[in-house]
Amino acid sequence: MEKQKYLSEIQEYIREINKKRGFEDTTIPELFMYLSEEVGEVAKAARQVTKMHVDDNSEKKELAHEMADVLSYILDLANRFDVDLEQAFWEKEEINEKRVWKKKGE
Repeated sequence: MEKQKYLSEIQEYIREINKKRGFEDTTIPELFMYLSEEVGEVAKAARQVTKMHVDDNSEKKELAHEMADVLSYILDLANRFDVDLEQAFWEKEEINEKRVWKKKGE
């Protein structure tokens, strides 16, 4: 599988758009709170998509949009810590390829 390199472009976009929108002063603890909130929204949207204990009055969430919010905060944190997330992803993937994974229930 060819390793395409698009994540670095999105990460740079997040850096630029945060400056444009005036979010560059957001602290790291604030970013973690925002990220945590978005992860919760992903869980709620996934629950609604799978019809897992949802009341009839629940507003339908866009699961993909909530995941995009999470990605934005992850990329912003990577920028704040000066982490090339794309490089880190592929390095970690090389490590994972060498691991032996047990299947669920083994």
